[in-house]
Amino acid sequence: MTQIKEIKNKKEQKMFNISSRPPMYDQNAVQPMRDELVAVGFEELLTAEAVDAAIKNNDDKTVLVFINSVCGCAAGSARPGVSLALQNDFIPDKLYTGFAGQERDAVERIRQHVKGFPPSSPCIGLFKNGELVHFVPRLNIEGFSAEQIAANLKNTFNENCSAKGPSIAPEQFAQVMHAKQCGSKIPLFKG
Repeated sequence: MTQIKEIKNKKEQKMFNISSRPPMYDQNAVQPMRDELVAVGFEELLTAEAVDAAIKNNDDKTVLVFINSVCGCAAGSARPGVSLALQNDFIPDKLYTGFAGQERDAVERIRQHVKGFPPSSPCIGLFKNGELVHFVPRLNIEGFSAEQIAANLKNTFNENCSAKGPSIAPEQFAQVMHAKQCGSKIPLFKG
């Protein structure tokens, strides 16, 4: 029985790229929160190296990075807001996300690129040529509606982005399921 548990743990570590620090929450419990962003075109950043590769580029492309979270404001406004903003006519060239408390090294590296702001999650950063050009910290998410967050981001996209939107067809967007779950109800990782 112990050998089976060890094999399962090794498989989970490989599957979820758990390297030095294990995730805080059960992976299966947070999966719908990940899926919500992937469904609208985000790619997950699972390592610090992947973060650097995504942000540190000088190709004049815009890169949106969303630090996902299990908190209520991520569920109620941040994820729906960023998803709605990506229905805009102009959107960032690349969309990435890291999950606070899950891919801890990757999120720590994202935060190193967000100079001048204290760590917060959820949060949204727009980068161009490796430089932060717009940032939405948690204090500008909590208490705001998804529509207000989307309006803020759409204005930023219109000013800074040239890729044609939307990120997915409106028909697909209408089918996206928003994960409405509070972090206090999510089981902790028992790795």
